[in-house]
Amino acid sequence: MKTNHAAAAANRASASSQIYKIALTGLFAALSYVVFTFLQVKITLPGGDATSIHLGNAVCVLGALVLGGFYGGLGGAIGMTIGDLFDPVYVAYAPKTFILKLCIGLIAGFVAHKIGKINESNDKNHVFRFALAAAICGLLFNVIFDPLVGYYYKLLIMGKPAAELVLAWNVASTSINAVTSTIASVIIYMPLRSALKRSGLFEQLK
Repeated sequence: MKTNHAAAAANRASASSQIYKIALTGLFAALSYVVFTFLQVKITLPGGDATSIHLGNAVCVLGALVLGGFYGGLGGAIGMTIGDLFDPVYVAYAPKTFILKLCIGLIAGFVAHKIGKINESNDKNHVFRFALAAAICGLLFNVIFDPLVGYYYKLLIMGKPAAELVLAWNVASTSINAVTSTIASVIIYMPLRSALKRSGLFEQLK
């Protein structure tokens, strides 16, 4: 009988944790949309294209550090994809955005939680090192693949001259975004983690 009660309690706790993660995924989606849409510096490029400096990727990494790779990456990907869909310049890139931003979260989450096991550690230096490593790995992936995928997309749609013209700008902006997003995500995560622990909500994220 006690075993049944214990199992039921465990199931309720698991369901509560799942609901909490889904709710926070929505919150991170809204945050990434706002950060990407309203706080970006857009750079107009020849041919009607554009690139931008923004901290939307920081939300993907932050979400992965807090919620794990799938939920965190999903929140960031949904928010930035919605941002693309509402912008005539970026609307065609929405599928690319969703896939790449989800991958940022999956990679960052894997490094932070599967390798570094940051939710199981009370060592702040350990947590900081793996949070930083997770951000670097996730955003390094984006630095490589965002311009690369964008180049081949433009090559197929717009032709070689236009693709080559925009590539250098995309590499530059993506690199700047990676550095700023790495710094921002780790700086925000450390005090946020402490706040979640004090509130008792941290345990629901495990």
